[in-house]
Amino acid sequence: MSRWPDPTTFARVWAEGVVAHPDRSFLIFEAPDGQVTNWSYGEFDRVVARVAAFLAAERVGPGSAVHLALTNCPTFVAVWIAALRLGAWIVPSDPMGREPELADHLMRTTPAVGFCSSTRRHEYLGAAPPGMTVVEIDEADAEFGIFPEVDFAGWADPTPADLAAVMFTSGTTGRPKGVEVTQANYAFAGKTMAEATALGADDRQLVVLPLFHANAQYYSFASTVWVGASVALMPTFSASGFLAQAARHGATGASLFAAPLRMILARGEPTPGVRLRHCWFAQNLAADQYETIADWFGCRPRQLYGMTETIPAVLTDNADAPRPDSMGFVTAGCAVEIHDRDGRRVDADEVGEVVVRGERGITLFAGYLDDPATTAESFRSGWFHTGDRARVDRDGRFFFEGRRSDVLKVAGENVSTTEVEAVLGAHPQVFEAAVVGAPDPIRDEIPVAFVVPTDPADPPATGELRVWCNDRLSKAKQPRDITVLAELPRTSVGKIRKFVLKERASKEGASKDEVSTP
Repeated sequence: MSRWPDPTTFARVWAEGVVAHPDRSFLIFEAPDGQVTNWSYGEFDRVVARVAAFLAAERVGPGSAVHLALTNCPTFVAVWIAALRLGAWIVPSDPMGREPELADHLMRTTPAVGFCSSTRRHEYLGAAPPGMTVVEIDEADAEFGIFPEVDFAGWADPTPADLAAVMFTSGTTGRPKGVEVTQANYAFAGKTMAEATALGADDRQLVVLPLFHANAQYYSFASTVWVGASVALMPTFSASGFLAQAARHGATGASLFAAPLRMILARGEPTPGVRLRHCWFAQNLAADQYETIADWFGCRPRQLYGMTETIPAVLTDNADAPRPDSMGFVTAGCAVEIHDRDGRRVDADEVGEVVVRGERGITLFAGYLDDPATTAESFRSGWFHTGDRARVDRDGRFFFEGRRSDVLKVAGENVSTTEVEAVLGAHPQVFEAAVVGAPDPIRDEIPVAFVVPTDPADPPATGELRVWCNDRLSKAKQPRDITVLAELPRTSVGKIRKFVLKERASKEGASKDEVSTP
């Protein structure tokens, strides 16, 4: 990997794009009621100036924080760009977050201004600290009526290393960490993902994942702005409506997770007029699911791997022959290896930890908010340790093997929950499965499974699933308990909140122990 020779700022990328192609389409927003509004780069830049004037009047400037608790809406995009052009930084939170979660984010970042929906004002006001300006908006509004019609030219000139965002991780395992993202990080994400996608000015990305999350910001919006393409922004993800939205807005690209793709399979249907030429997705799909999605989309989706901390997706599959079970290859401009516990590069097909090398604050995140100890622990000899396990074959293709925390120690034997999930997921009546560890007085911990049926009206019998596992897994890998659920607990972008399942498994295991105690 060579150092990015000329890091720039995302604020500069936007400003230069507006000058270069002011009349080119930038943003299409379809409101919940179906009303559609379009802005060119030049038109939206005038909106950005209005928002910037409002923020500046609230004493937002270089080094200030602006909090966003908004669903996908034009105001989110305008505040994001305006804040970065003022040299400030954003703190995007889950708009559906509860008061304690929002209060924690606000306490840790002390923003000058916070934006929330007028429909969720009570939750937000309960979390807001004294002295912070709270702006309530209608998320469906496309007129920006609360922002004055004024000329504004008080732009800052941020440096590439200046802070541009603090994004809190999704919290699949506990309290989230605040990931510090710089101006250069956003620009590098845009450049790298645009090149990996072969994105052009005529492309239009359909964005349905939440904007407060890194996926939509890095992979969709930043890459769009980098090449001067356009975005069709939907308020939320609709499994039944996704393909119709893609056709209606002439989308050529999208980015999803495996879970939303499965939801589209369950609730959607083939739709004429879809002309997607590209779709990213994260996390594995079964081969039959993948083939059906490819048929409905008109393109073969490509898997990728990245984290909020890695900035772009550092692994991306090739366009010519993508595989549904592989994260692909090292993305151009990135450096990824598989290391063992001692920090040595492992041999081909040996499982180890995914590590990423880059320049902090330029091609990798700058650090964790107010946590230098955790930041330092995350790096070893210049490599960022992701905590994810994978292997790479002799051709350089990477395969996910689960998180470090997904390896259970069952009576001294290593058990990968990913392997057990794959076996359960292969059962014809199982739509998806999640496996966690639960404490066991004899074997230390044991696998416990939760499955969602393919047909809720005809769920699989747990006894049948036990036989299925017995025929395919060694004794240590067989789940002690299998629970059928209507759905798995998830974060806003579809990641399974395994710590919720782990807590449930621990409580249920303790109850069984109490019952069986003489």
